[in-house]
Amino acid sequence: MARRITCSKVLRFFRSLTRKKPLKPEGEVSNFCRCLTTLDLVGLGVGSTLGAGVYVLSGEVAREVAGPSIIISFLVAAVASIFAGLCYSEFGARVPKTGSAYLYSYVTVGEVWAFVAGWNLLLSYVIGTSSVAKAWTGTFDDLIDNIIAQTLEDHTPMKSLGLASYPDFFAAGLIMLLAGVLAYGVKESAVINTVFTAINVMVLIFIIIAGFIKGNLTYWSSSREAILNATLLMKNFTTVQNGTINFGVGGFFPFGFNGTLEGAATCFYAFVGFDCIATTGEEVENPQKAIPLAIVASLLICFLAYFGVSAALTLMMPYYLLDGHSPLPVAFEYICWEPAKYVVAVGSLCALSTSLLGVMFPMPRVLFAMARDGLLFKPLCYMSSRQSPVIATLSSAAVAAVMVLLFDLKALVDMSSIGTIFAYTLVAVCILVLRYKEGPGLVNRQEPFSLMGLFRPPSQPTRRTSKNVNVVIIIILFLVIALSALLSKAVHSLRREELWSMLLVSVLVLTLVIAVVIIWRQPQSTTKAAFMVPGVPIIPLLSILMNTYLMVQLGGETWTSYAVWMSLGLIIYFGYGVRNSVQKQRLREARIQLNTAVNRGVAA
Repeated sequence: MARRITCSKVLRFFRSLTRKKPLKPEGEVSNFCRCLTTLDLVGLGVGSTLGAGVYVLSGEVAREVAGPSIIISFLVAAVASIFAGLCYSEFGARVPKTGSAYLYSYVTVGEVWAFVAGWNLLLSYVIGTSSVAKAWTGTFDDLIDNIIAQTLEDHTPMKSLGLASYPDFFAAGLIMLLAGVLAYGVKESAVINTVFTAINVMVLIFIIIAGFIKGNLTYWSSSREAILNATLLMKNFTTVQNGTINFGVGGFFPFGFNGTLEGAATCFYAFVGFDCIATTGEEVENPQKAIPLAIVASLLICFLAYFGVSAALTLMMPYYLLDGHSPLPVAFEYICWEPAKYVVAVGSLCALSTSLLGVMFPMPRVLFAMARDGLLFKPLCYMSSRQSPVIATLSSAAVAAVMVLLFDLKALVDMSSIGTIFAYTLVAVCILVLRYKEGPGLVNRQEPFSLMGLFRPPSQPTRRTSKNVNVVIIIILFLVIALSALLSKAVHSLRREELWSMLLVSVLVLTLVIAVVIIWRQPQSTTKAAFMVPGVPIIPLLSILMNTYLMVQLGGETWTSYAVWMSLGLIIYFGYGVRNSVQKQRLREARIQLNTAVNRGVAA
């Protein structure tokens, strides 16, 4: 008897972890001010996504990975980002609330996965804030001959493993300054962001026009002999520990199409940032239309900017002569437009400013949403008289400021990539679960499982078809992880066409195709939204595959640090969030009311 009671308690506990938040929960009132327009959201998305990477990334990838075909790399990366963006857009139309991937997971797959998604987002935002602030001060310091770094290294050195070489007080002050702006009001922050974004875009347009005016198409078809002769004549001939860097064989695809795809994997991170738009669901006018439009528009603008700048850069000078750290100033010197490097510096600082605002903007909103639901500490959901989550804003900024003061951020930047890509993957999974969910008016009846039902399901979604899809999604996730690991770790065996690797990939791909066909055969929900992802289930599954492959590429040290962060989060959730969950209290009150009504009926 005791064992049965224990088992029932354990089962009830695990069921509580998957409790879902309703789309319109009772007693939840939004205190945010709906003052943002679609233009504000586009500015926020472009500013957050189109950061300093556009001034640096193009040169690094073109020189060492893709060559002139970097424009194709950005196209492939943009398509992959659009897949994730479309998934966010549908949820923005269906769930116009603050919280982004955290909230989308809560209403779809349950509480514990929602907490994991939110905790991952906080990881990426905190590290992103610290690293962008550090990059801002580094860029500014370069303009004044590194006076700040030299002074701090001389007077406040820190020589410990894992710590920064000196505390960057300038970066910490910048974070707290912008936190004050964000805490003051959302509209004022949006206006500042739009101004800096406009300056950044104008500088990029100038770079693109300059590149096409002074460009030379022959740089896209360089011969191998020209590459060898040029590199031998370079005064600062670049070497690495294992010898000379390989600049490929020339032409448009100097590193082959494999190099183009490898460049696309790196360029994908340049499109990270649009998800900040999804946190504005309670602050924008007409969110069902504004959020999807802003996400798609911002990704399109960013693609055109990256495509244009990378094309201009590789037309201004040969890809193998590009500077990996400051490609644009060097390129302008190459075409004898040296004063243009000051324009590039202004654009770079504006890009870093908008990127910093963009990464700081969603951070307190995710904190606020989690605290409002009781999964994090309640004071974090305090709203100021100006309808701003002031405590969440200042506390999250303080954590980022402490990190930039103490830690060596280079080792932590990859962790922020895991947080963001994990959130993208979970949102794509949620789209699949939501689109194949049974209708709300469905009569609950027993439906036995059958193999025939997988390929010849009923015309309307039922509890059985929904369960079938959920199980197949779990199988697909395991298949995608295995396939991504194999493609990443056994790449040399695959290139040599070794039998075991080819056979294993064939089995995994075939099983994956069968699983996709099974999902495709299931009936979809008839519930409509202002925006819906086209091509379901293919687009969400492609997003899952690409995101998983990128996560597998990250190193073991990154995953170890990530495991520590997740362990800390789960301690907070099981120690505080489970017991203080607002949804748990709602369900308890609903049961009490139901029991009271039943008892009254029996008494009558």
